[in-house]
Amino acid sequence: MQYTDVAIPLGHAWSSPFARWQGSLSEVSSLDLAVAVTTRALADRNVHPGQLDGIVLGWTVPQPEIFYGAPTLAARIGGAGISGPMVAQACATSVAALHAAAGAVTAGAGTQLVVTSDRTSNGPSLSWPSPSGMGGAPLTEHWVLHSFEKDPWAGASMIAAGEAAAEELGVTRDEIDDLTALRWQQYTTALADDRAFQKRYLVPVEIVRKKNSVSLDADEGVRPKERDTIGKLPPATPDSVHTFASQTHPADGCAGAVVTTVEVAREISGGQGVARLLGSGFARVGKSRMPQAPVPAARAALASAGKEIADVAAVTTHNPFAVNDLYFAAETGFPVERMNAYGCSLVFGHPQAPTGLRSITELIETLRLRGGGVGLFTGCAAGDTGAALVVEVAD
Repeated sequence: MQYTDVAIPLGHAWSSPFARWQGSLSEVSSLDLAVAVTTRALADRNVHPGQLDGIVLGWTVPQPEIFYGAPTLAARIGGAGISGPMVAQACATSVAALHAAAGAVTAGAGTQLVVTSDRTSNGPSLSWPSPSGMGGAPLTEHWVLHSFEKDPWAGASMIAAGEAAAEELGVTRDEIDDLTALRWQQYTTALADDRAFQKRYLVPVEIVRKKNSVSLDADEGVRPKERDTIGKLPPATPDSVHTFASQTHPADGCAGAVVTTVEVAREISGGQGVARLLGSGFARVGKSRMPQAPVPAARAALASAGKEIADVAAVTTHNPFAVNDLYFAAETGFPVERMNAYGCSLVFGHPQAPTGLRSITELIETLRLRGGGVGLFTGCAAGDTGAALVVEVAD
């Protein structure tokens, strides 16, 4: 979809640090996390909830009281008069939420707040009555683990999708490990000078409770992926080219953004400029070929924005498997070393809904440091789908 008058004020897209699975945020509801992070983000940016006209909440893992999620979240951050949709589209949730917000802005609904928050830790187990089943035993599903294990359409696991794409591309274990080590080196760049790059957008988590208060100001659970070390790891499955280093890890976190018209975005940014949303795209590929989906999604987003890959100055990706970026480079000609300048989900983890928005935020900040330009985010999502967004940073 093409957008003609939609923008994020520069400095008004943010993310919490991401916490490792079963780590510091494992017992914090993603809604409570969203309240804490969003409240602080808006206060730090001098945005009053009264300036907001709507909210879009993105999540993929149910939490207690999620039925009332969007309006309750709005009320808890001081915006009792606003509401809006909740969006869940697996790993494409961030792009889908921004897409919904951009549509509202385009329709004249005013300034929108996008919040994406998820906790993959302690995922719920669902139970459905089955009175006609053997002994009336219920049907059960673990929301997170069963989703990792099997795509019901393709009948295959996520790692199987990564391996299928790698086999078709013909990549070797060495190429996979080289790409993984490169992404680790890029992430360490974001840690330089006391994490100067990350501090441009990261919002620390501070949750005070009678018991077990939580404080988190940096990513938790990130493991080094140095080439000599990861080259010695066993394959994730027999005969696979991926290891546990060359695929992402589940995590918990929250990200958000203010989305509005270009004129209002300039006012809110206080002269810092805007990140215009130019176009988005969604795509599907063959069964269990998830790592290939970011390519047609990117092409759709670029076409809707009236751009070509040659116009793009920076790319960030959601790449749960190293093969994702190798496939994207092979199909588009965009060099892997020019992608994900400060890291990616392969390294900092994947809380699902907020993963894409964190990478979009990093894309915007990368372009700001370079003086502006066109950027592309693209990533895969559950099964065989992908989503992409084209932005342009300007005055």
